[in-house]
Amino acid sequence: MFEALNERLTGVFDRITGRGALSEKDVAEAMREVRVALLEADVALPVVKDFIAFATERATGEDVIRSVKPADQVVKIVYDGLVEMLGGEEPTPLNINATPPAVILMAGLQGSGKTTTSAKLALRLTKFDRKKVMMASLDTRRPAAMEQLATLGKQIEVATLPIVEGQSAVEIAKRALQSAKLQGFDVLILDTAGRITLDEALMNEVAEVARVSNPVETLLVADSLTGQDAVRTAAAFHERLPLTGLVLTRADGDGRGGAMLSMRAVTGLPIKYLGSGEKVDALDVFDARRVAGRILGQGDIVALVEKASQELDQSKAEAMARKLAKGQFDLNDLSAQLQQMAKMGGLQGIMGMLPGVAKMKAQMADNNINDKMIARQIAIISSMTKTERRKPDLLNASRKKRVAAGSGVEVQEINRLLKQHRQMADMVKSLSRGGGKNLQKMAAMMGGLPGMGGGGADMARLKAMGGGKMPEPSADEMKAIQDRLSGLGGGQLPGGLPGLPGFPSKK
Repeated sequence: MFEALNERLTGVFDRITGRGALSEKDVAEAMREVRVALLEADVALPVVKDFIAFATERATGEDVIRSVKPADQVVKIVYDGLVEMLGGEEPTPLNINATPPAVILMAGLQGSGKTTTSAKLALRLTKFDRKKVMMASLDTRRPAAMEQLATLGKQIEVATLPIVEGQSAVEIAKRALQSAKLQGFDVLILDTAGRITLDEALMNEVAEVARVSNPVETLLVADSLTGQDAVRTAAAFHERLPLTGLVLTRADGDGRGGAMLSMRAVTGLPIKYLGSGEKVDALDVFDARRVAGRILGQGDIVALVEKASQELDQSKAEAMARKLAKGQFDLNDLSAQLQQMAKMGGLQGIMGMLPGVAKMKAQMADNNINDKMIARQIAIISSMTKTERRKPDLLNASRKKRVAAGSGVEVQEINRLLKQHRQMADMVKSLSRGGGKNLQKMAAMMGGLPGMGGGGADMARLKAMGGGKMPEPSADEMKAIQDRLSGLGGGQLPGGLPGLPGFPSKK
């Protein structure tokens, strides 16, 4: 979502980086370009004015003028300003520890994603907070709205209120509240009706539902792709409802991001969650520090660690670690690692979370390095027999032709994959001969991130990232990323991307 804004801001900072000192003229020019970048990203004008005033005042202060690296100080000031604009240092948690059932009211316009977000939130509360959750649809107007929530409830194994025809939204809310109390549910999520546009009937209905249900949280679900319309919608709902937070959907889209940057400042409400995909588990807690880091090209290592820990099958990881310790790495292992990467959001998703690699995306696109390539490699391995996967040396010319025909690729791609596998297997063998230190490196490779060999110190360092400081990687991590990405080209996968399992190091 913030790709265009990231490119503009990165260009601004590149021009001032490396200068021994910054004059007020340099700062003014940089802030003028930052202002244009924010306006082009569809950030509300009053928000932009306040942000530029804050950043300019700080950037022309004594701390910057006398700093050893004034350009870095300016970047830090912009980062701090973005964090403040987005809501401050710490995420705002849901208030779900009230007397059961804690009612969460979901409001918003039709098409904003309320029903799907209700299911995502229910799954998150069930999975991570260990709450017993019930969902109820109060949308009596949209065709099959109640059935949609019931279907989602079955999919995520969360209870839904049985459908009774002919009841009004207020009557359904009362019935849901009584049913949740009698059955001992911790949380009740009420999915209200929406309209294509704001109208008085909608507001009256939602306000009455809020009165009878007395929710502890009233969340406005807004589509972040609608830009400033989403900001106006939030302001209108906030005038009539006691909103406690915002949920922005389609944060994985290609919008300009202005709604996200404006909404917190305009409404004063915290953004609590971001919908980051279509799947029912694609709901992330909003953290201003991490979003600001992404905007400035610093990636989001913490999110990558969390995603890896959620998607990683511990038993399979331990079994593969034992194989690696013996120096064994066959095509089944490579396929498993590629599939693991796909679960974590694919190559593009992972690259977006790694710091310092935003500039490589265009180069990757030019060389056709994308998630389709990962899918083709998985298809190639799937077209082999079990014996061939265990013993790749069996793949002679005739077998390669058969595999190529089965996977719909050219024989050259088979050869390229086998070469990459040989390089990876050689690396595994060399690591296995090095003893405990190298085994830790293999564990780091399995964990999905450089230097993340399960060590508590590494995890503690990552969790502490942000904290009012730029979430930068260590010098060693940054050098590894740049060195390993510098070999892109020829339409081949990058050699040895740190933490991207299944990619051999170039030799």
